Amino acid sequence: MTKFLADENFPLPSVKRLRAAGYDIAAVIIDSPGDSDENILRRGAREESIILTFDRDFGELVFRLKLPAPGGIVYFRFDPATPEEPADFLERLLTQPGFSLDKKFTVVDRRQVRQRPLTL
Repeated sequence: MTKFLADENFPLPSVKRLRAAGYDIAAVIIDSPGDSDENILRRGAREESIILTFDRDFGELVFRLKLPAPGGIVYFRFDPATPEEPADFLERLLTQPGFSLDKKFTVVDRRQVRQRPLTL
């Protein structure tokens, strides 16, 4: 089963909605508030979790600084209209046939989704 790790900036109502839908998701805001992006990335790599974030720094850490890659990264590049919108958007993505977040850096905005492999 896919594991998710919600960055501190990922809305808690979205975390709760994803948990209620049966997803395995840990939340930095609950279990390690204030943790650095580097530590969150290392945790994601160690736990093979897909990081959910609104912080574009994770791409730089993985691609430019070559820090260990997590199970995947989903970078939400929009201001949510509601605290639940990121969960709704993610659930729609995950129900698309053949769509995968595993080992990919996924950039999500309201009009498009782009992906590139985390490892070459």
